[in-house]
Order: sequence, then C-alpha cells, then structure tokens
Amino acid sequence: MSRRPQQIRRLIQALQRLETEISYGFTHLPDALDIIARQTAEPLAGIFREMAAGLAVMSGHSVKEVWQSAVIGGWKKTSMKDAEKEILLQIGFTLGLTGREDQVKHLRLGIRQLQAEEELAREEQQRYEKMWKSLGLLAGALVVILIY
Repeated sequence: MSRRPQQIRRLIQALQRLETEISYGFTHLPDALDIIARQTAEPLAGIFREMAAGLAVMSGHSVKEVWQSAVIGGWKKTSMKDAEKEILLQIGFTLGLTGREDQVKHLRLGIRQLQAEEELAREEQQRYEKMWKSLGLLAGALVVILIY
C-alpha cells in the first residue's frame, strides 16, 4: 500500500523527463528511454530499460508492441494497479508514431491521469494504514487478555 503512491510519483517523474527529452532534447526515443531508465529507480527502471533495448533492435516489431511487451512484462514487479498500467499502455499507442507535439500532448495527458491515480492511492493508503494499525493494536490487546 505504501509503495504504490511512491511508484506512481516516480512514474510521473519519469514520464515528465521523457517529455523533456522528446520536446527539448530532440532525443531519439530509444536513447531517451535509456536515459530515463538510468535516472529511475527499480522496478520502473527495468521497464524503461526493456523498452529501450527492444526499440534499439526493433526486429520487426512496432513501437507500440515493444512498449506493451515491456509494460506487461515488468508490471508484475511493481505495486501499482491495472489503472496505472492502462494509462501507460495508452501512451504507447501514440509514442513514436506521431509528431513531437502530439507525443508531448499524450504524455501530458497520461501524467495528469497518473496524478489523479496518485491522489486516490494516497487516500487509500491512509485509510488502510489506520485500519491495520487499529487491528494490530486490538490483536495485541486480545493476546494479552487471553494470556491472563
């Protein structure tokens, strides 16, 4: 529960860096993804690293296919839910296929959607942390009562 908001925040930061690389750095997508992978903590770094490696060889696959494969393959290692996964997959539909401005527009849309998910994740974290702390206290009290 506590890792999910942190990972969403890191994903937002990684996508913001990718936006910067695309819009201001004029960096090719495989190189930009490699830069992002080096600047991001695991498990997200592994996803971006796999994307960069897949795009470097391309082997007849489209950017969308490489993106989806990397996201789906690395998602099991994250604490995020399917909502965040779907947002990231949607970004892959336009990345590398459209002009720089359109790619930036879709990245910004994805970032805004992830920010909304991050807020929900923080609220959920707070709600469930309180519940588990209370349950732990009550379980401890029950053990003490049963012993005496």
